[in-house]
Amino acid sequence: MKAIILFISLFFAINLNAQDKSVTTATISVRGNCEECKTRIENAADIKGVKLAVWDETTQALTVTYKTDKITLEQIEKAIAASGHDVGAIKGNDAKYNKLPSCCKYRDKKCELPKK
Repeated sequence: MKAIILFISLFFAINLNAQDKSVTTATISVRGNCEECKTRIENAADIKGVKLAVWDETTQALTVTYKTDKITLEQIEKAIAASGHDVGAIKGNDAKYNKLPSCCKYRDKKCELPKK
């Protein structure tokens, strides 16, 4: 009986370790201005395979933790760009950008990225 319990415990431990290898965290540049932008950006990144997405207004950066066997970073970037926000070199969807509230229109305000 102890051998069976040991085997089952070992099996689950190996599976958990294998799953952890497919999870990674990346930081990407995403333009925005305010708390509304934060909500929109994080919601756009809330897709299957993404475990956590947190956007920082000060650094203009999204830290995203995702499962590499379910989704790619490029797919996440495209989903955010579709919401109207510029993601790195990918320009956000113009139609969606034009519908953003005026406080969210970072292109019009010439929002500068922080210098390092």
